[in-house]
Formats: sequence, structure tokens, C-alpha cells
Amino acid sequence: MAEFIIGAGTKGANAPAAAGATGVGAAVLIKDSDTKNFANDVLTASREVPVIVDFWAPWCGPCKQLGPALEKAVREAGGTVKLVKIDIDKNPQLAQQMRIQSIPAVFAFANGQPVDGFIGALPDSEVKAFVKRLSGDTGPSPLEEVMAQAKAALESGDFATAANMFGQILKNEAANIEALAGLARCYVGHGDLELAKQTLAMVPPAQANHVAVAGAQAALSLAQEVGSVGNPLELQAKVAANPADHEARFNLALALIGSGDQAGAIDELLAIVRRSREWNEQAARKQLVKLFAVLGPTHELTMAGRRRLSSILFS
Repeated sequence: MAEFIIGAGTKGANAPAAAGATGVGAAVLIKDSDTKNFANDVLTASREVPVIVDFWAPWCGPCKQLGPALEKAVREAGGTVKLVKIDIDKNPQLAQQMRIQSIPAVFAFANGQPVDGFIGALPDSEVKAFVKRLSGDTGPSPLEEVMAQAKAALESGDFATAANMFGQILKNEAANIEALAGLARCYVGHGDLELAKQTLAMVPPAQANHVAVAGAQAALSLAQEVGSVGNPLELQAKVAANPADHEARFNLALALIGSGDQAGAIDELLAIVRRSREWNEQAARKQLVKLFAVLGPTHELTMAGRRRLSSILFS
């Protein structure tokens, strides 16, 4: 599930499974709205079928990635869910009322009440799953099952199994960006950084900012940095002797990443931000952002780490 959840309730269970599925055009399923029409387009409409509200802005890069994925998933849902898009620049009062602090921000309404939501761009598979939960269709497709198994294998460090599964997906969908990025991460895990580079070079320029691709690029970048940071025990000794040695602590964080201790690495990088956030042009904060991209937006370490980082930066 995504990082940001609103309210509670049964997702999609109160809406008839086939409501509006016949003869519903894209203009009805997906529409732009504003503060004046929000009550009618969202609250009233959600009493018939769940309504997803996408708060976005023209200047927001992740919004440009998430928007098309949401629209595609809503169309594929066949009328069991609708999408309303709100430009926060044109509707600042509504954004304030909804307490929008970061975009893209997505809310789902059913029976006039918010029931689900998330912040930030998600991979296409998670967007589809989000829409399916609302529409009442919870059964994954065979391809989605393989993708889920591949991601689980990758997460557990079984790179050979994950690579094989990502390869199967690419045989069926050569343009599947998540599978391509996953395969690149498998090569990073195996230590074949050159092959990882070649795989990522196959990503179309229009998909270069996809969250899965960004994660794979970050994993490759981290792997390149980790290779020359020194002995972790020696670095720990340096930090213990001089807690203000930010370079040693930074290298220790990289060494911890290399050993698989992401939680320890986050602790060390946050310690640098807490002591001197501007050190080396905010290198620690930037490294945290990179590590969060590798872990993914919904990983528990990412969510906890972001909260701790925000607490330090805005204290």
C-alpha cells in the first residue's frame, strides 16, 4: 500500500461491479474539475461508483508520469471507477481544504467519503492494483502474478530467479518498463554493472523518469560508489573517534549499503544531515533520496526515513 492513506472503509465493495460499464466514454470516465464542481463531480458521483481524484500541476514531473498510468487503469476498469483531475495551481483553495502538501496526491472517494489514497508517483502495477481494489476486481492477471513473484525474488536477493521472471515478462511485453528496470537491478545485484548500464540504455527517453527506472539508475549509481569506500570496520573506528568526521561517516553509510544494511546506512546519513545538513553540498540528503529511490516509495524504511528526514529539515 502507498505511503499516504486517508480514512477507512471498504474499498469498492459498496459500488456495483458493473455500474456504468456499458457505453461509458472516456469523457465521462475521466474529466477535469475545479473547486466549484468538486462536490458534484466527486462527492455526489462517488455514490454511484468510486471516484479517484488526482491533484496535480503542470510543473510537476512525477504528475506527468502518474497521470497517464491512472487514466489507462481507469479506462481498463470499464466504468467501475472514475477519475477526476484537479490542477492545484488553478484551485489553491480546494488544495488547501484537502491539506495537499505534496503532489501528485491521489484520493479515492466512495459514497461521498475518502476511503483510500497515496502520495507520489507509483509503478504502473501498483496504480493498476489501486484501481482494482476500488473497482472490486482484486484478481491479478497472470502477468501481474509473475511480476509480483519477480519483485519478491529481487527483494530477497535471488537475482537469478528474478532475472528469469523479468525475462519472461519481456518476451510477452518487450516494452514493459518495470520488467526492464527490474532486469537491470538483477544485473546490479550480480555485480555486472556494465550489463546493467546496457539494459537501462534500452529504456525509451520518454520513460527515463519512470519510478522503476529511477530506482534502477539509483541502484547502479550506488553500486558504483560503494566499490571504493574502504573497510567498514576502519570507517566505524574513525567515526567513533571523531563523530564530526562527516566524510568517514558518509563512506561508512556507503559501506553499509554495500553489505545490505540499508537501515544502518539511513541512520548514518541522517546523522550527517542533523549535524551539518549543508555538508558537501547536501551530499547526505541527496544520498538518502537516492537510497529511497532504490528501496521504493512504499518500503517501510523509505517511509520511516522520509519522516525522520522531514523532522530534521523542518525542525
